[in-house]
Amino acid sequence: MHIAPFDNQNKPIVDVEDATVPLNYFNIVKLEAGQAFDYQVPGYETCIVPATGTVDVDVEGFKADNLGHRGVDVWDGEPEGVYVPSGAKTTIVAKNTTEVFIAGAKYDKVLDPFDVREAELDTVQYGSDDTKTHRKIKHILGTKYHDKVGRLLVSELYTVGQGGWSGFPSHKHDTDRLPLETRHDETYNFRFRPNHGSGVQMLQREDGEPGDAYHIVDGSTICLDRGYHPCAVLPGFEMYYFTILGGLSQRSLVQFFQPSFADQLETIPGIKDMIAKFK
Repeated sequence: MHIAPFDNQNKPIVDVEDATVPLNYFNIVKLEAGQAFDYQVPGYETCIVPATGTVDVDVEGFKADNLGHRGVDVWDGEPEGVYVPSGAKTTIVAKNTTEVFIAGAKYDKVLDPFDVREAELDTVQYGSDDTKTHRKIKHILGTKYHDKVGRLLVSELYTVGQGGWSGFPSHKHDTDRLPLETRHDETYNFRFRPNHGSGVQMLQREDGEPGDAYHIVDGSTICLDRGYHPCAVLPGFEMYYFTILGGLSQRSLVQFFQPSFADQLETIPGIKDMIAKFK
């Protein structure tokens, strides 16, 4: 499902028990200097990531000050984040003009809050210009936090260079059938540089059968419930997407690659390292 950009007025774009991705939660909060935003999401653990600007965060007494240092856009510096336990009362205070992503996954147990700073990011670069799959992923809540997070995975994905494909070879993760696959609902928010750029999100329900395609623009949100889902950006533009994954039965993601394209796993440099970073 494609949700076109709109003024959400700091209200969830993907709310709890969403019909398409019930394991996910997503909000974009925009604040001016000195403004505060309070939230609490029972039954969902969340992660606060400033897209731009700097904020102070208070999670029931746990404080993470001066979070985020990006300026004009998501390419302008490295991400930082704060893990918020399920149902915790949280306050975000803007130190300047800010846009903040709040990512969430369904999870009942209450864990401890913590922050993730620039030096603690887990990054991986894979693909190549020749295969038109050159990408960099910055994991904010990645595998290194398996003992501190319940079901939520949060990362940022960037194209390296302009144009090309992401999420290829096509894969899905909509069914719990270990060791082959796990069910993880997934939500994306896209940005483009220059921001009048655009791309396409494919969603193929069955291998060998025609699927759907969505025209994505700067600010588009995509909710993925089932099927194979590669995406692409137009030549001459860079693409970014904020990625939220929520697991049904475990945090580790096991992707099932589309049989028609699985042999291409052997042709894309570094892709197996990328896969391992989600497990």
